[in-house]
Amino acid sequence: MKFQIEREVLLGPLSIVTSVVERRQTLPILANVYMRLEGKQLTLVGTDLEVEISIQADVLSGEDGECTVTARKLLDICRALPETANIDFSGEGDKAKMRSGKSRFTLQALPPKDFPRLEAGTWEERISIPRTELKALLDRTSFSMAQQDVRYFLNGVLLELDGNTITTVATDGHRLARSRAELSTSVGAQRQVIVPRKAVAELGRFLGEGSDEITVELNGNHISLERPGATLISKLIDGKFPDYKAVMAQVLNQKMSADRQQFHEVLARTAVLTNEKYRGIRLELSKGSLKVSAHNPEHEEAIDEIPVDYAGTDVEIGFNVTYLMDALKALTSEQVEAELQDANTGCMLHDPDNDDTLYLIMPMRL
Repeated sequence: MKFQIEREVLLGPLSIVTSVVERRQTLPILANVYMRLEGKQLTLVGTDLEVEISIQADVLSGEDGECTVTARKLLDICRALPETANIDFSGEGDKAKMRSGKSRFTLQALPPKDFPRLEAGTWEERISIPRTELKALLDRTSFSMAQQDVRYFLNGVLLELDGNTITTVATDGHRLARSRAELSTSVGAQRQVIVPRKAVAELGRFLGEGSDEITVELNGNHISLERPGATLISKLIDGKFPDYKAVMAQVLNQKMSADRQQFHEVLARTAVLTNEKYRGIRLELSKGSLKVSAHNPEHEEAIDEIPVDYAGTDVEIGFNVTYLMDALKALTSEQVEAELQDANTGCMLHDPDNDDTLYLIMPMRL
């Protein structure tokens, strides 16, 4: 294969495809990016056998063919070339050559026929959703995913389709995030799939900016997301996600309303003197006031207070300050509403008059 392409045209797709390639591989070819040229359309594919991304780019000229070369080396060379450079690439046998201006590079190539592709089977469900909306749903929940939990089904985001509603849910057992949006069309039966952590991270980059529609297709084992000129396919986590509706249905009678920015700032200040390991912070709610305090093993202490809209009984409750701050950062309105009960039940945070996005944070003993 041979082609000439502008550096800028190649760099964007190549960096997205390379991000999925693991640094340590079981098979040498998994370190490579697969390239196929048909006419003036170059297709780049990267995979780790769990997630596969393919993106198309337009070349200036070329001869059809296919080739695989080391993804990271190719990306590093492209990054190091001048912005306005054109790249001449040719691959034959076990060698690939790149030229740009006076620069010459020879890379090792592996047989394209050995490059593994994900076999997804037949799709059973298909929806369309604006790219920005899906990205927002994931951004509002994915930070609550577990990391390397033995309960493997928590190491991902639940994607639920029900009627004309799409919902994303994530939990690590200490906090739970749920966000939902309306779809333009309805789905047949309710469907729940768990998208693994790595695919969720890749989706952040893959979705990028833009409000055009993205097509989501599902079956029992895989999910595919397609935008113009690019496709991401991922295996799903096989497991039963906790019943988040039951968890969120607990009765919380006390309601507090506060300025979201002010609440976040008082937590950030007080958090400086929390125990670095447990990050515990104490909230003391009384009529019209929220007192925040923290101390650490060095006997240092921080106490702060802000006015809030609260008329319930006095409540004293401990939380991991990071969880509270993450939730406040993800909400968007000026005010935030908190629902709680006592020191043993969780705290629910959401925008006033809108519970499409909810955060439930469990208390901690201080």
